[in-house]
Amino acid sequence: MFNHIMVGTNDIERSKAFYDAVLATLGAGQPMANAAPTGHKRLFYIHNGSVFCVSEPINGEPATFGNGGTIGFKCDSPEQVKTFHDVAVAHGGVSIEDPPGLREGGMGSLHLSYVRDPDGNKLCALYRP
Repeated sequence: MFNHIMVGTNDIERSKAFYDAVLATLGAGQPMANAAPTGHKRLFYIHNGSVFCVSEPINGEPATFGNGGTIGFKCDSPEQVKTFHDVAVAHGGVSIEDPPGLREGGMGSLHLSYVRDPDGNKLCALYRP
């Protein structure tokens, strides 16, 4: 259904350090760096047929996060959910909502963790047994 997801950043180097570490927990390698025709810097993390992008806003306005939006990353185990969370927090992310762990509810059993990246984007690590 999705080709790519892009988030904005106000500090591309800070975001690179954060996402290099966090996305490595999922097996993603180094991003492809690119500059938009406007000169704004962008990073493209390509992994398992998906692309996650981080970009300086090309309109020159500050990057902002979407209130109510969450970007979910599929994990292979409950341990990977916890590692994703812990690495994110160690690299400038902020833990939000409940601690990483099992959630029971309308969608069945899920292992989840939630963090905000240094620009405030809400990220979820999810494992569905």
